Amino acid sequence: MAKCQYCDKGVSFGIKVSHSHRRSNRMWKPNVKRVKAVVSGSPRRVHACTRCLRSGKVERAV
Repeated sequence: MAKCQYCDKGVSFGIKVSHSHRRSNRMWKPNVKRVKAVVSGSPRRVHACTRCLRSGKVERAV
């Protein structure tokens, strides 16, 4: 579910490194909100990341 419907930003994987340099897998999730937006003329609920909301890529419905 953690995927933006506008820019396709999703989870990314990497390695967490502790102070003693023990390594374990981790993942970063994007900040995705469920908002009401205008899609092809009608209001719908979509999943959009906050970067797309802030930059104006998403036209919010009232």
